[in-house]
This record gives sequence, structure tokens and C-alpha cells, in this order.
Amino acid sequence: MKFVTFESGGAVSYGLWQEEGGRTGVVDLGRRLPYPTLDALIAAEAVAEAAAFAGTPPDHAAGAVRLRRPLSAFRKCFCVGVNYPDRNAEYKDASDLPPYPSLFIRFPESFSGPDAPILRPPESRQLDYEGEIVLVIGRAGRRIRAADWRDHVMGYTLANEGTLRDWVRHGKFNVTPGKNWASSGSLGPWIVTADAVDAERLRLVTRVNGEVRQDDTTARLMFPFGRILEYVSTFCTLEPGDIILTGTPAGAGARFDPPRFLVPGDVVEVEVGGIGLLRNTVADEAP
Repeated sequence: MKFVTFESGGAVSYGLWQEEGGRTGVVDLGRRLPYPTLDALIAAEAVAEAAAFAGTPPDHAAGAVRLRRPLSAFRKCFCVGVNYPDRNAEYKDASDLPPYPSLFIRFPESFSGPDAPILRPPESRQLDYEGEIVLVIGRAGRRIRAADWRDHVMGYTLANEGTLRDWVRHGKFNVTPGKNWASSGSLGPWIVTADAVDAERLRLVTRVNGEVRQDDTTARLMFPFGRILEYVSTFCTLEPGDIILTGTPAGAGARFDPPRFLVPGDVVEVEVGGIGLLRNTVADEAP
């Protein structure tokens, strides 16, 4: 199943994205289930209730809705830095592969949704792209064993983990300022349930204006999904609706010589077979 949050006729709801029988559109779950938002449905661990509507004809045609960020108010968002081996090599510091994941956090307002602008703020001209696969937690857990990670993941979505490169270097370990500008990144286009995804064989591709910039697979992750959940849940409880961005491959704009940062009008696409395509156009933030 594919869960979406959408807008139609000025109203916001959530539902199932259907692509069956020659009809593409949305089954409106917001008017069928007692949960006001997709966030609330996941928090209640009620995803199974939606399965009864999987074969229902769409209430809204695809062209009549605007998809929004799937989760509007997630509680926790952890991001894993440097999780592909070629990405570690890009730092050219001769460092060994790290024994633990590097983590930082992002806030909900730092993400826009599918086909919405990602914004370059007036304070920086170093907006960069980072295509990533996102885990959506569906069952609470503390000290989760790596072997049990699938029991806690409800599904997957995609992210462009947009970064202001100069703002991540203001301090020796100061990543947070460069990662949390309003609408500097994006999430979407939907959440694909875990039963529909082969997590060990996902290929992540990021394109800018049609040019492939990043291309790697989850088979090469330095910290696989199970190890990430095991590590994070050691020090805090993971709860339904929390999300984890699992790292970006080599090829971000900052690593070119000279750097190739994003400018207004650039189109960034993050695509993973089995999950979907997240597309955004870059714009300057209004002062």
C-alpha cells in the first residue's frame, strides 16, 4: 500500500494511492477512519485497518489532488551521516570506517513535500542535495535487536536531505544549523508499506536537471537498517511516526571541483525502484 497526505478542493486529508484497473487516484481514508491525519493513524498502530480499503475505487483522480509531505508532524527525525563507503572516502581524511553511525536531527518545517519548491535562503548560496531512503517507524521499541528491525518499520519514503554547506561548518561539530532551514529539503511522495519493499536491494539515484549525480544501493550500506535501529533505540525509544533518514551516497554537489550547488530553477529528482520518485524545483526564499 501507498499512503499519502493530499489536498483537494482546499481541504487536506490522507488516503491510499491506487494505480489499478487503469485508474490512478486516491482513496480518501480521512473520511472513512477515525484518525484525523496519517500521523495519527500510524501513532495508533492502525495501519492494518486501512487494508480493508485497498481495492476501493479512488475518490479523487490523480490530477485532482496535490500531494503533500506524507507526515505533517512527526515527533523525532534522526539522520544518519556518511553511511555509504564512497561517501566516507569523499572526505579524503584516510579515516577507517566508523564503528558507530553519525547522527543528527531535523525538524518538520525543514521539509517540503513532493513537487513543492525547496528553498535557498538569502543567507547562503551553498544549498546542496542529498538523496536518501527514509524509514518510518510503525511500532514502538527500545533496545531493538538488529535482527528484529523489520518488526518496527511500517514503511519507506524518500528524502532530499537539503543542506546549507557553509552553515554545517560554523563550529567543529555543528551540523544542525545547516540542516534545518525552512523547506530546504523534502519528503515524499508517499509512504510505501514495508511488505512491498525488498530493503536489501534498493537502488538510490539522484538526478539534477536530468543528470545522474548519485547512484548506489542499500547492499553497500556501512550501517544497514537493522544496525541503525539497534543503535538509535539503545539511547531513546523509537515511536510510531518517528522517521530515520539512512544516509546519502557519494556525488553531492559540494564534492565537485568546483562545487555544483543548487540554483533557482534546478530540478532535483530522488528515485528508488519499489518506493517512488520525489521531484522538487529549487527557488529562492522570499526575504
